[in-house]
Amino acid sequence: MITTAASDFAAALPAAGRLAGLDVGTKTIGVALCDAGWSFASPDKTIIRKKFSLDLEALKAVLAAQSVVGLVVGLPLNMDGTDSPRTQSTRAFARNLLPLGLPILLWDERWSTAAVERAMIAADVSRAKRAERVDSAAAAFILQGAIDALTR
Repeated sequence: MITTAASDFAAALPAAGRLAGLDVGTKTIGVALCDAGWSFASPDKTIIRKKFSLDLEALKAVLAAQSVVGLVVGLPLNMDGTDSPRTQSTRAFARNLLPLGLPILLWDERWSTAAVERAMIAADVSRAKRAERVDSAAAAFILQGAIDALTR
């Protein structure tokens, strides 16, 4: 099941369990995880994209190792809320994740990377370290927004 409604996503989830957040880019997939009680999200890793079958195997390994019960995928909408070619690509990526058998929430990620970049700059993180960490940190930002909505 794929939805953009947090309430529908919550209804499809067990009472507790870890969620994973994904920031899907053309070259990388940022991965973040939250605790089983859905309190806080943390950056996990960045998967370098190759071809989808290899990307899927890398994701499966993370999801199985962490006992993930649901996925939050960042949806890169235009600033006016409309779809873009990148949005369509992300929706297709999410559809390709359906065989994992996990509920999928598409979450608005319009400001995630910019917010993470600003926070890293404010923390005086070097440009090289920012490039290395921005995708998983953006995934954590996306996931935190979703779990905040789920637990209100």
